[in-house]
Amino acid sequence: MSHSSNNQNSNNITSMPDCIEVIDAYEHNLKHIDVSIPRDKLVVVTGISGSGKSSLAFDTIFAEGQRRYIESFDNYTRMMVGGLERPAVEKINGLSPVISIEQKTTGWNPRSTLGTVTEVYDLLRLLYARTADAYSYISGKKMVKFSEDEIIDAIVQEMKGNSVLVLAPIVKGRKGHYKEVFDQVRKQGYSKVRIDDVITPITPGMQVDRYKIHDIELVIDKLTVSDENLQRLISSVRLALKMGDGIVFILNSENNVIRLFSRHLADPENKLSYEEPNPNTFSFNSPYGACPDCLGLGQMIEVDLEKIFPDKSVTINKGGIAPLGLPRNTSYFDQLQDIAKKYKFTFASSIHNIPEAAMHEILYGVKGSDSNASFFAPGQSNYDLKGVGLIEMIRSCYLEPTNERMRLWAEDFMSMRECNSCHGDRLKTISLHYKIADRNISELSRMSLTELGQWFADLDPLLDERQRLIGKDVVKEISMRIHFLNHVGLGYLSLDRSARTLSGGESQRARLANQIGTQLSGVLYILDEPSIGLHQRDNHQLITALQELVKIGNTVMVVEHDKDIMLASDYIIDIGPGAGKMGGEITGSGNLQEFIQQNNTTSNYLSGRENIEVPASRRPGTGKILSLFGATGNNLKNIDLSIPLGKLIMITGVSGSGKSSLITETLYPILRKHFYHSYGKPLPYKSIEGLEHLDKVIEIDQAPIGRSPRSNPVTYINVFTEIRNIFAGLPESKIRGYKVGRFSFNVAGGRCPVCEGAGTKVIEMNFLPDVHVQCEGCRGMRYNKETLEVLYKGKSIGDVLQMTVEESVEFFQHVPKIFRKLKTLQDVGLGYISLGQQSTTLSGGEAQRIKLAEELSKKDTGKTMYILDEPTTGLHFSDIKQLLSVLNSLVNKGNSVVIIEHNMDMIKSADYVIDIGPEGGSGGGQIVAVGTPEEVSANPNSITGRYLKEELLQNKI
Repeated sequence: MSHSSNNQNSNNITSMPDCIEVIDAYEHNLKHIDVSIPRDKLVVVTGISGSGKSSLAFDTIFAEGQRRYIESFDNYTRMMVGGLERPAVEKINGLSPVISIEQKTTGWNPRSTLGTVTEVYDLLRLLYARTADAYSYISGKKMVKFSEDEIIDAIVQEMKGNSVLVLAPIVKGRKGHYKEVFDQVRKQGYSKVRIDDVITPITPGMQVDRYKIHDIELVIDKLTVSDENLQRLISSVRLALKMGDGIVFILNSENNVIRLFSRHLADPENKLSYEEPNPNTFSFNSPYGACPDCLGLGQMIEVDLEKIFPDKSVTINKGGIAPLGLPRNTSYFDQLQDIAKKYKFTFASSIHNIPEAAMHEILYGVKGSDSNASFFAPGQSNYDLKGVGLIEMIRSCYLEPTNERMRLWAEDFMSMRECNSCHGDRLKTISLHYKIADRNISELSRMSLTELGQWFADLDPLLDERQRLIGKDVVKEISMRIHFLNHVGLGYLSLDRSARTLSGGESQRARLANQIGTQLSGVLYILDEPSIGLHQRDNHQLITALQELVKIGNTVMVVEHDKDIMLASDYIIDIGPGAGKMGGEITGSGNLQEFIQQNNTTSNYLSGRENIEVPASRRPGTGKILSLFGATGNNLKNIDLSIPLGKLIMITGVSGSGKSSLITETLYPILRKHFYHSYGKPLPYKSIEGLEHLDKVIEIDQAPIGRSPRSNPVTYINVFTEIRNIFAGLPESKIRGYKVGRFSFNVAGGRCPVCEGAGTKVIEMNFLPDVHVQCEGCRGMRYNKETLEVLYKGKSIGDVLQMTVEESVEFFQHVPKIFRKLKTLQDVGLGYISLGQQSTTLSGGEAQRIKLAEELSKKDTGKTMYILDEPTTGLHFSDIKQLLSVLNSLVNKGNSVVIIEHNMDMIKSADYVIDIGPEGGSGGGQIVAVGTPEEVSANPNSITGRYLKEELLQNKI
């Protein structure tokens, strides 16, 4: 999230010095550094991974800004939220209010979308509530509404001389006997009602069938429409509007035609009326607007027959009915045996040979069954298969509120499906029939931001005078926000995109766009690699956005490895020279011209004195090909994809061109289903060939390795158990009777009782994100005093968890099981992270490399396909060199590595490039160029090829 950390008066800011001075910073691995950061400039903090960039930018400068903000509160508030510990720094001078925009995802709430996170959807709701035209969902005609005078005029004009009944609707399409309603209106002096189109006298104790749906209107008056009766007509209509909540029916006795009039929006022909809209009418998070079936999610979880019968060629004896498993002596298999006898099949019959009627009975049961079986739970034997069927039993288990185990079991046989009522639009039918320029709010939400920006640019001539006048300011604000979102390279996304599917870079740029929209000045913005996921073509838009923040009087500090942003910056600070304990020093600083003259790792790469060499030759591969035909998911335009195996393959293209749709959402689910019988459904495609050339597929994505602060790198790669075994086997442990469990921070016994093994405590802050502070009981060591007294080579288990990977490799070098796995972490460039670092603090790129290390520690077959999505995230030039070495070692063993990538150093090192485009969103979805990097760079239609050509030329120079 974006965190505001200081609210000093802007008048004071103008008198601040020309730079922010950090004096004697020693947080984490920083070695008592002094640094001056020029104000009102675009400043890049760079250096190899783990050198201390985030320690300076976030853990020192931002942390001090946040601490000062808390200090500005009154004593009572400070006491309630708790104080923040001062970062390890002597002094920071000239620090203005600080806002950090980090690489965190926007949360896991399925209700959050890009539109809600950026507040653009809130503005759209306001626009539709005030200016949209309503249309009947029955006839499609525009709804009308009348004032009281207009209703009277219409009745006189259309029905003069006719005898009419003035009716007030009191029940509309509801079940019930309504005895109390009839008694109440009878006591008020009314004598007749119209029940389901029939005029009926009201009698004492009168009621209707409570199980049927009824329409009931109260007869207010019967009169002839004439000048003499005008006043009576006015009084009757006024009373009917009051009794009917703004609606009156006029029944013409001459022809029995009924006419609806409403002070609200109405379709008179179909007796349909809408209430006046408000912003909540268009909110899928409000009961006033949300689809009643899916409750505004756009999806519903339903029992999936493909999961119940994963392979219809398998027999019941071999577990063909997945929820039931293998046959055993239980009541539900007895019931299944009865069904088999009844329909003449056996447990040796394959699923597709079971008669249709029998299958229906298994799935849906038989009403009136005399089965005595009671309720089912996983692992129990009672299952009313005959009575309600398998589908209803799975559904019941899923809805069971008290048994989590049962619910999880049922979930294995269910899938998310698009809601049949709203078809994924999330809103009520009525909400979807309010339109502006023939578009409802859901249609706008589905447009890409580029298309939406153009739609608003062309909107003005399509509005009437009323809409133009009322909507002018809201349209202006929406257009401005969409412009900023497009400006930071998010034009390929749509407002209905789920926030939890956004990458760290995308969510960060969305928040950056929000900050640009606030037009604050005098602020220090700190960003963490905002270029993640951006193609070189889109990078210049991001750079322009950052420069705009600077122009309006802000200082922008960016922790970044991207060459383009460095070259566009006003000032560069390099931290190094190594990672972890080998880093933490300022190895260079200055403007671009000054910086490239200096001698450090970053300046050497920027100046061209050092670079990542283009391979002397491209690998020929195994000669085998994996071919995917007719991919049409999302924006893909009937793509045929051929992947040569045994090569390092890059999938490139501008942001939103369809790379992820093709690889992670189509190809990977197909391979996963083939090799592991997984239930994941790929996007639409026609066929695939060449699966026999592979024996497994591994996707290494950027999803967190765990959502709990308790998970960490050593628990993920399954090496912590071995470490605990070492401590449990020590003589001291045996004397004390300590077992392996004593050295777990997840169970009581050896862990710290204060923080329960977390090492930190959470301070909940209502108006700021929760703050994690070091546990005062164990000082972050996770264990109690007695457990920490057990030492291996002079180190406690708490000390081991605080070691960096680099230190631990040396420490455990004589323990092969542990050494081998830790060495793979070092090999993928993660030597600087600590073994016990909380998974929630790891970036997406770090999490991906931990997964890569875990896979590298396993034995491969030489016929594996590895799929990675931007593994260079968070990597310095020198780290990319190391990563390429690891990936090349996989390919050299005969494996195929497919990488979605924007980094030119990676792309130029590939054996084969597949470029998708030419543009993002609806302008993409085609394969533009394929071949070696040299062949793609020569293709005039490839946008990636243009930048690749420059990169290859620079390499030759």
